Amino acid sequence: MRKEFVIFCFVSIMTIIVLTYFDSKFIFAFYFILPILIFGFYDYFQTKHAIRRNFPLLGRFRYWLEAIRPEIQQYFIETNKSGRPYSREQRTVIYQRAKNNLDTLPFGTQKDVYEVGYEWVKHSMKPTHVNAELLRVKVGGKDCKQPYSSSLLNIAAMSFGSLSKNAVLSMNGGAKLGHFAHNTGEGGVSPYHIKPGGDLIWQIGTGYFGCRDEKGNFNPEKFKKQASLENIKMIELKLSQGAKPGHGGILPGPKVTPEIAEIRGVKPYETVYSPPYHTAFNNPLELVDFIKQMRDLSGGKPIGIKFCLGKFHEFMSICKAMIEKDIYPDFICVDGGEGGTGAAPLEFSNHIGAPVLDSLLIVNNILNGFKIRDKVKIFAAGKVSTGFGMLKLLALGADVIYSARAMMMAVGCIQALRCNANDCPAGVATQDRHLNEGLVVKDKTKRVQQFHEDTIDSLAHILGAMGLVSPSELKPWHIMRRVNAYEVKNYRDLFETIEEGAFLGKEIPESYRSAFDAANINSFRGYE
Repeated sequence: MRKEFVIFCFVSIMTIIVLTYFDSKFIFAFYFILPILIFGFYDYFQTKHAIRRNFPLLGRFRYWLEAIRPEIQQYFIETNKSGRPYSREQRTVIYQRAKNNLDTLPFGTQKDVYEVGYEWVKHSMKPTHVNAELLRVKVGGKDCKQPYSSSLLNIAAMSFGSLSKNAVLSMNGGAKLGHFAHNTGEGGVSPYHIKPGGDLIWQIGTGYFGCRDEKGNFNPEKFKKQASLENIKMIELKLSQGAKPGHGGILPGPKVTPEIAEIRGVKPYETVYSPPYHTAFNNPLELVDFIKQMRDLSGGKPIGIKFCLGKFHEFMSICKAMIEKDIYPDFICVDGGEGGTGAAPLEFSNHIGAPVLDSLLIVNNILNGFKIRDKVKIFAAGKVSTGFGMLKLLALGADVIYSARAMMMAVGCIQALRCNANDCPAGVATQDRHLNEGLVVKDKTKRVQQFHEDTIDSLAHILGAMGLVSPSELKPWHIMRRVNAYEVKNYRDLFETIEEGAFLGKEIPESYRSAFDAANINSFRGYE
């Protein structure tokens, strides 16, 4: 095509010259074809793209089509069930509930009920009435002086900086209207988290943003001052996250604006590093002591830890340290390896960290095995967008559910998959001022509140259809799953359940034996 392009240019120029010779009006054709020739010659001589070099002009169509491929896929190709990470059906129900539109499904389910993996619940011939407004959980153990009455569904961790200010304002405003909590993410407590007045869960990561000294280490005095804010109801120490467990982060200097710098407690325009590990503690015993220190400094507010489950023995070592010190977090957040709003390397997003169902079951089993399940509440996060999605996690042991991406969709996210590029067309995951202005806070605030209300209401209706009166009555055997075309099992038969106190005797369940033996309260690496 390179030779053909040269011929095309020569013929085009000669044709215009000849035509102009007979009629001067044809000179305007030259102004039309000149830009085409310029782009073509640029493609011809550039050395970065072989396609454009070999196919001047025509090669550009490949990149243009590739740029709009996600939109073509989403709007014209995918079915109601095939979209990823959220299907069109899932996205539609979020939008419908956020807008308080009709959210019923006509003409029966579109799912193949005989497909492997299809799930349902056992209903009752004597349904009950469950009041959705009463579906709340008290979070706060024996050492907590300011327990918090939590909704069953709260906004998961998303930082200002990752989200726009209008998205944060909308979410916190929705939390205020709906009486539920909003996790700040590890980026610190911004004015946009505070202004609407919604309840906050302050998340603290390895960067200790909002409570760090000049070297990036934990600063008790700054923590105490921040934790005293009335809006902050609970505090969550992030050990890892589902999107990229075991991976640190870098915020380039140009992105550290004076506003971001003030919120995070860093210097403007200097690159900020979040290491993959904490510096405030080095082993499980020190972690447990740090939990106590944070609780004392905060005036007794609920303190929790968040992680994506990796090696079983590491969590077991934390449990052993809890028992040794008689110090327990008020809640544990189990984050699924399904990933979330945080941008992550492909390998981390796809292949590191246990999915939420597996990790939730294991964490619940380990707490039961050590007979300390009653001392902590379990929060679970992992692609939850409906009442049935909540129900599954509650049946496997969760007390409270986090939702991130569904809340983003409630404020207008269209799953454009541009969260990491700062050009989110909906103005949700961007710091572009013009895109951000397209997100109207007053309207989106109500949508967040409405989505939360309708999702909790759908959970209450499912519980009533099952003949239950409380989520605490949910058990693994309530959830059915098709394992092949002719066989169905419930979650109790599919997943191993550990009896209370199973780790306190001599007969440790074989599936947990090696992890139990390796668990070491003095080292996360275990006994070597």
